[in-house]
Amino acid sequence: MDDISVLNLFLEAGLVVKIVMLLLFIASILSWIIIVERYNFFKKIKAVNDAFLRDFWTDKDLDILYKEISKEENLYGAMNLFKNSFDEFNNIKAKENINELDLEDINRSMRVSIASDEEDMNKHLPFLANVGSVSPYVGLLGTVWGIMTSFQGLSDATQATINAVAPGISEALIATGMGLFAAIPAVVAFNKFTSESESISQSTLIFAEELASIFYKKSIKK
Repeated sequence: MDDISVLNLFLEAGLVVKIVMLLLFIASILSWIIIVERYNFFKKIKAVNDAFLRDFWTDKDLDILYKEISKEENLYGAMNLFKNSFDEFNNIKAKENINELDLEDINRSMRVSIASDEEDMNKHLPFLANVGSVSPYVGLLGTVWGIMTSFQGLSDATQATINAVAPGISEALIATGMGLFAAIPAVVAFNKFTSESESISQSTLIFAEELASIFYKKSIKK
């Protein structure tokens, strides 16, 4: 094999090793698509929420703030929680007597918003986790199979030399390399996005406590 390249090694590999390489290549491509999509997703959420919280804590009128964000679509984090809970607050503030059950409706709306956000933020992350954990083993399977096939071929050889098995072993080792190539970015991205998701959820929980206190004070003053 004069010209050794990944493409040549793939073309000369056995059927099982080829299937393994194709699966790992597809998994790697899908992982990178998800990584780019999630990166833009979290970047947008953080930027929008930071801007919203700055407006909120400048003592901006809540009714004005509500009207502004009501025009937005696909709200997440603090913005989504504020809109949903303020909707609920508007429904009960017209009552003459606001009781604990009414305030619990607001708290329930907040919990639903947080749970909905967590579901959206964790979207596609299980796929990255699976690619990160399974890909090295899939690649290793291809390597073991390729090496086994190479050594089986020695039974038909008149002379057992390293030159006889080197091409087959090289082809097989590419599968392990591709497994790691698919797994490492997926693991790094999964850890990063999970951390960002937890950070946003924690920030939203703190905001929910503050907002619930504000609604409680407004209902008492009424």
